[in-house]
Amino acid sequence: MTLAASALALLADAAPALQAAPTVLKSLPHHAVFLLLLQIAVLLFTARLLGELMRKLGQPPVIGELIAGVVLGPSVLGALAPHIQQYVFPPIQSQADLLSVVSWLGVLFLILVTGFETDIGLIKRRGKYALIVSSFGISIPMAAGITFGFLLPEAYLADTDQRLVFALFMAVSMSICAVPVIAKVLMDLKLIRRDIGQLILASAMTDDTVGWIMLSVVAGLATAGAIDPVSIGQAIGGALLFLGLMLTIGVPIFSKIISGVDKRIGGANTQMSLIVALAFGCAALTHQMGIEAVLGAFAVGILVGQAPRFRKEVAHTLEMTTASFLAPIFFASAGVKVDLARVATPEVATIGLIVLAIACACKIGGVYVGAWAAGLPHWERLAMGFGMNARGAMEIVVATVGLGLGILTVEMYSIIVMIAIVTSLMAPPMLRWCLGKVKMGDTEARRLETEAVNASSFIRQIRRVMIVTRSAHSVDLPAQIVGYLSHEQPIECTAIYARPQAVHAAWWQIWSRRTRRYAKLGQLALERIRRPLRLLKGSRPELKLISDTHPAEQVLAEAERDYELIVLGENRRAIGSETLLGGIVDEVVRKAPCPCLIVREPPTPGDGKPPPYRVWVPKKILVPTVGTEYSKNAVELAAVLAASTQAELTIVHISRTDANDVDSARPRELGDQIVAREAERGRKFGASITTEVHDGARPEELILKLARDGNYDLIVIGSSLRAVSARAFFGHRVESMLKNAHCPVVVLSAG
Repeated sequence: MTLAASALALLADAAPALQAAPTVLKSLPHHAVFLLLLQIAVLLFTARLLGELMRKLGQPPVIGELIAGVVLGPSVLGALAPHIQQYVFPPIQSQADLLSVVSWLGVLFLILVTGFETDIGLIKRRGKYALIVSSFGISIPMAAGITFGFLLPEAYLADTDQRLVFALFMAVSMSICAVPVIAKVLMDLKLIRRDIGQLILASAMTDDTVGWIMLSVVAGLATAGAIDPVSIGQAIGGALLFLGLMLTIGVPIFSKIISGVDKRIGGANTQMSLIVALAFGCAALTHQMGIEAVLGAFAVGILVGQAPRFRKEVAHTLEMTTASFLAPIFFASAGVKVDLARVATPEVATIGLIVLAIACACKIGGVYVGAWAAGLPHWERLAMGFGMNARGAMEIVVATVGLGLGILTVEMYSIIVMIAIVTSLMAPPMLRWCLGKVKMGDTEARRLETEAVNASSFIRQIRRVMIVTRSAHSVDLPAQIVGYLSHEQPIECTAIYARPQAVHAAWWQIWSRRTRRYAKLGQLALERIRRPLRLLKGSRPELKLISDTHPAEQVLAEAERDYELIVLGENRRAIGSETLLGGIVDEVVRKAPCPCLIVREPPTPGDGKPPPYRVWVPKKILVPTVGTEYSKNAVELAAVLAASTQAELTIVHISRTDANDVDSARPRELGDQIVAREAERGRKFGASITTEVHDGARPEELILKLARDGNYDLIVIGSSLRAVSARAFFGHRVESMLKNAHCPVVVLSAG
């Protein structure tokens, strides 16, 4: 059959359907749109108001957002003003479906943001203990939930033929915990980086990951409508296969997708749109597979949060959108479905108290037993039990899924929502009580001190570096310096070979001999640049060739793409140039949007030919300091280089004997304080440091003499640009050292 015949046949088959279908799809009725907008406005206003009130009282805002829904639902507003409640929230399925769409957006955004906070590295570091704690913290509540599900009277089951599904669902609701609530409590108590805080988070993340898999399995069974080993195997296998693929081959794939789009398009808006599209796409995939949509969004959140190019402002924007708009609507709309009148009857209230007691006792007891098996002391066991007992937002998601799938009755849904509220209220005071009795060890104290130093460190915040050179052989030393920096932290590097082109080639000259020769030289230069970049640990460096009449403009355009540091290699001064540095380097330094690292080597002796490539390992590094912020950054850089190469680092301060300031009477004392403070900070990066204080009228000459007499291999200087419009100027003393030093000089410019 030909292609035309096949097309005609398809059209013929589709003709009856096309005739039966309406030619124009109608838009939403006017009143339906009005009610939806009114519902969103009322829910958002009330939820945020009560959420902020709870925050003032020291409770998680989610509690107030849930209470807002209860107030607006049949429990309070329906009892006090039933006509108003029925008007705003009419019992019409089509209208409820519209609000459910907005609520589901809130669910997916909430789970996506939760994935951002799921630190796989943390789970790996604390994996042994977290796995032991989680195994008991999941298995005991699950066993209790299944038992309860089989013993509960049939009157509380939405479908008596699916008791196994209901029992499994109760097992999930009993075992899950709320990572966002736990993380917020730990952050408020300033305990999130403590060992016990990390262990609570790692165990809770493991619990939630298993919980989402189980929820997907139960949702798949409920959707299938029949329970047999094949359907159970398909649900479990599908969830494990999806999560396994996402956490293995998905890690580099997602990282490359985000990196590629960021490089070619860039911008926070583009990345945010990409992440939301990926989350919704994977959520649709898992939903179509018969497992719950939240698993797809959760997996994307985990992978995106670990991607090197994931922007903090994107995470912040998504978190703000979720916390201030979508999540409050979701929680409030969940509360609207709660009917306290049904729960307030003696029989249902008794069932609710039993479920609450079982949920708390089994979770706290299971975690306590797991922590005991992991060898933790008594107060840490209790802290973990009370912390992981908080259900919060995750329990609401579970309850919403159960109600939507027809697993839960309104009574059981209301009971589970109440459990989420009560356990979240219990967590903060109980955690404060327990964690106040947990003592800090020496190892933990040192780790926290190191983390505090890294958090305030300039050098530890560098993740993206751009290396720029106009001479292939002048990139060897800068590339190796960046390579040494990458030994302690992941660094993504882009190396640019920028050479000015006298004139633009016309279109008919594009294949001229001169153009081909230049292109060949450019490729040879890139190959030369590639060699020292092999020292880089982490992602493969990107190489770019820029050929233009104004290459500095192209370099600066690339620099706008969120680099933390620009490294410029320069070992010769341009002929006829009034600048100390070459023209390209000078313009980039003056206009750079971020700090610059200028690496200048002494002139090549002999015939001036490029030196052969050699691995550079410094033995002695000298860094002068005057106690300023940019001097502190230079000390950090030198300390990291010294720690990576096992070099000796000397911090020197020159007290000027011609100084006329108020402290001139005690210059030596001030100098000792400055070098002692800088040395203490530098040692925290693992460097071996000695200090010296000298007096002199010309500090630059004394520093050069110290470097020459001490056979130093590198001088690291921190400086800032002076207000000279014609060229990049760091001051006469810095320029004197750049011109006359016998060894390489690195200038770290604060801009």
